[in-house]
Amino acid sequence: MPSRVDPDHFRDALGRFASGVTIITTRDAVGADHGMTVSAFTSLSLDPPLILCCIDRAATIAPHIAAADCIGVSVLAHGQEALSRRFALKDADRFEGVPILRAPSGVALVPAALAHLDCRVAARYGAGDHTIVVGEVMALATFAGEPLVYFRGAYGHLQR
Repeated sequence: MPSRVDPDHFRDALGRFASGVTIITTRDAVGADHGMTVSAFTSLSLDPPLILCCIDRAATIAPHIAAADCIGVSVLAHGQEALSRRFALKDADRFEGVPILRAPSGVALVPAALAHLDCRVAARYGAGDHTIVVGEVMALATFAGEPLVYFRGAYGHLQR
């Protein structure tokens, strides 16, 4: 194996891992909502209930997440691809015209998602060009439906 991994080849290899799609949100000190599409998300612990997500330090949400006490997670459902694409755009007002719900902490959550998690930021760790954000789940809700899936640069769904 080569000692240096080509970035394009690495991206191609990791693109073969199917993942769910989330929208991570936070609210700044003046009450403005910030959010972005994140597929680098996973459960971390059941006791205490912890999740983690990875945020590129160059992302527009990065400074808001760095200062946040709380984050919201909306696990997207099949049929929410347009919303995922919108929250993945750079330099867009992602919330304009998008209905939201408020978690107990005040962060925005996306209606019609499969799950909502309201999290207190428990830790942040630098790793390469990303920050790993650990959230302790303080409140949650689940809903029926099928997940939005991302695989090899395309959206899809599970066929059962």
